[in-house]
Amino acid sequence: MTRPIINAPRWAALAACAALSTLACVPAAQAAQAEGPWLVRVRAVHLDPANKDSTGLDLSINSKVIPELDISYFITPNIAAELILTVPQKQDIRSGNTKIGSLKHLPPTLTVQYHFLPEATVRPYVGAGVNYTRFSSVHFDPAVQTALQPSVDKDSWGWALQAGVDFKIADNLYLNLDIKKVQIRTDISSFGAKAGTFKVDPVLVGVGLGWRF
Repeated sequence: MTRPIINAPRWAALAACAALSTLACVPAAQAAQAEGPWLVRVRAVHLDPANKDSTGLDLSINSKVIPELDISYFITPNIAAELILTVPQKQDIRSGNTKIGSLKHLPPTLTVQYHFLPEATVRPYVGAGVNYTRFSSVHFDPAVQTALQPSVDKDSWGWALQAGVDFKIADNLYLNLDIKKVQIRTDISSFGAKAGTFKVDPVLVGVGLGWRF
């Protein structure tokens, strides 16, 4: 009696299982690809300056909560570039406990991030990059202006470090927690001669929402 070369029912069942497995993988693959490369976040950020200076005037600016807009582009699932923006922020300038003036600063920052778990519900990341701050609308009280003729260097370049986590709360919607340390400093001059350097170097702690598309 000749034994059949192929067991037709067995192979048909295996083929059916393979087909079903392939079909089952399609929705998962589509879900993984559903999120686009862009992620836009809005945050409320608490700015806490280090306030260190070498002028001898004990200079400081005040802490405050500022709005922040962040635009990220995912180059790969793990690597993203983020542009961090806000509007010009007005801060009081103090010498010791005495207010002596005010200024505005605009501190856009660009970071490159590594996202450890890009498809998980909880997605931690770290980042590093560069900050540029533009100081403007610098005003000193008349008595200070007369006595010291102070001025502030308008441009600051420095590094930025970042860590945070995104919590997926709905399709393409995330709760974000973020902390940054940013190097912001400027030279202070009196009568045209450098009197020292004022180091703002703030820590920024933020919470917000993000949309992926």
